[in-house]
Amino acid sequence: MTIRLFTHSLLLTFFLFISSLANAASSNLQAPQLVIENTSHALQEKLKNPNFAKNKTEVRNFVDQEIFPHIDTVRMSALVLGKHWRAASKDQKIQFIAAFKSLLVNTYSATFSEQFQNWSIEYLPLTIGADDKSITVKTIVHQPAKADAKIDYSMVQRNNDWLIYDLKVEGISLIISNRDTFNQMMKDNGSLDAVIAALEEKNNR
Repeated sequence: MTIRLFTHSLLLTFFLFISSLANAASSNLQAPQLVIENTSHALQEKLKNPNFAKNKTEVRNFVDQEIFPHIDTVRMSALVLGKHWRAASKDQKIQFIAAFKSLLVNTYSATFSEQFQNWSIEYLPLTIGADDKSITVKTIVHQPAKADAKIDYSMVQRNNDWLIYDLKVEGISLIISNRDTFNQMMKDNGSLDAVIAALEEKNNR
């Protein structure tokens, strides 16, 4: 079965959003919003180099080192596998997280061949309680001649850092929309070990 985690339009929207956040008023942003803001600024600086997107190694290293430290790949892995995660051994979980992260990095990196546009971002009001460990950062993306897009980031606090674990575009969750893919892979391959092997094989191509 073909491994296709994120739909093209959702994934491209993610990077268009990230690449255009540098115009936000950072002094008015709260901690979870600043995670997205700071990451976006680093990406925007890289995109000023017209040769950046053409260098696959540089792009992959950037995505791995600058973007993915702000993504909770453990929580994403657990949510994507669902019931299969609960039945997995510790070693299987470790192997799946590594293979899943590599697949995500490769998938994200491939989008840099796309033409980026200058979108403006509106942050919706955000209230965080002193004991809150999870939050949804709600935004509206504006682009000339196109309909506004509602984009929500689901984030969790771990060791005082806010990490992204899901993205919703117009209410469509990346996690939920791709959980069916892994459920089908489990059926087709017969075991989690076989699914992990299939991921690793794809990552090594």
